[in-house]
Amino acid sequence: MSVATITLNNGVEIPQLGFGVFQIKPQDTVQAVTTALETGYRHIDTAEMYGNEREVGEAIRKSGLDPAEVFVTSKLNNGFQTYDDAARALDGTLDALGVERLDLFLIHWPLATVRDFTEAWKALEQGYRDGKVRAIGVSNFQVHHLNRLLAETTVKPVVNQIELHPYLTQPQLRAYGADHDIAIEAWSPIAQGGVLEDPTITAIAERVGKSPAQVVLRWHVQLGNIVFPKSVTPERIRENFEIFDFELTDADVTSISALNKDERTGPDPDTFAYVPR
Repeated sequence: MSVATITLNNGVEIPQLGFGVFQIKPQDTVQAVTTALETGYRHIDTAEMYGNEREVGEAIRKSGLDPAEVFVTSKLNNGFQTYDDAARALDGTLDALGVERLDLFLIHWPLATVRDFTEAWKALEQGYRDGKVRAIGVSNFQVHHLNRLLAETTVKPVVNQIELHPYLTQPQLRAYGADHDIAIEAWSPIAQGGVLEDPTITAIAERVGKSPAQVVLRWHVQLGNIVFPKSVTPERIRENFEIFDFELTDADVTSISALNKDERTGPDPDTFAYVPR
């Protein structure tokens, strides 16, 4: 089963379905990523903050796949948002993953109340120019953060990774991304399971013969989102991959989108502030 790809604004292609490793313990990461790669995933999303970059790299090396076949994303830890710290952090990610060049590196949170994210972005721009990373982007950025970034820096982000699911559909950020050629990536794509018992979703799942999770992931794909569900259960990992052999109707997509409640499972980017420990 082939996974659709999206061409980013700098010409790099990214698989639309990936495997997320948020909250997967380091000791469980190698096996989870191995299962994902055996299933057919070719896009792994990690972060410095997750503490499992090294294990992601180990799993890819042990897979026997050409590393060039696996698209890897990581993200800048919140404690490293000065220019020099961000530059060192990128090098640290390369070392942890055991690669000379990363596919995609993101600023994890804007932290505008306590950090100047434009300085971190300039370090990422230099890493991009130096060939250390194929593409750079952001995560959890709101429209005003993006406007500032575009006004004060040189390289446009290729993606904005945001919390997005049927109860938080983010129409403003999705429209901004479409207008500025910034792809949207969805984290917490099933609201940590919170949408899976919604009657609208379960009714569609019963009709099409798929699980509620598969229906929601298919909704993401048909909206054009890049999505990476997370699981350590092999059956669930495989189930989440099987979303390219059916389609939702336009009415299905509309009805799922209408479930929006502006309800978050994670922090609000406008109020979340990193507090160094």
